[in-house]
Amino acid sequence: MSTLLAFDFGEVRIGVAVGSSELGIAHPVETITAEENDRRFARVEQLIHEWQPSCLIVGLPSHLDGTPSDMTRLSKKFANRLHGRFGLPVFLVDERLSSAAASMALNDAGVRGRRQKPALDQVAAMQILQTYLDSPATGEALSHRSSEAPVIQSGEDRDV
Repeated sequence: MSTLLAFDFGEVRIGVAVGSSELGIAHPVETITAEENDRRFARVEQLIHEWQPSCLIVGLPSHLDGTPSDMTRLSKKFANRLHGRFGLPVFLVDERLSSAAASMALNDAGVRGRRQKPALDQVAAMQILQTYLDSPATGEALSHRSSEAPVIQSGEDRDV
């Protein structure tokens, strides 16, 4: 069974989710709140050791029209660092509206307002991973030479 780890990267928090390619189901794991990169990557390393994923998924934020945002560059940098440090294939997945979908899912579960904050990023990571798992095409892994990777789009505008 192939395990996957997904990340919703943020400058303050990183949401983490896990899923199985065989079952096609993603689950929230945790939110990494460490501010220092060394502590963040130390926790990522622990999670990789614990879950033994075959690849990593990183949400790629952009504006609603698909143009890059400030976070697009930072998320790509995070994906490249993951690949460089851990040597695992890394896939970028369009994460437009993943936080809104995560908030709606938490609302549906009765978690509203400020009570959402601790879970929002990991549920967003779950949404990102579910997009990857539901995609008919998985693209190609981020190579160590490239800062670009195919992006799996969410929603109806998917054309991979």
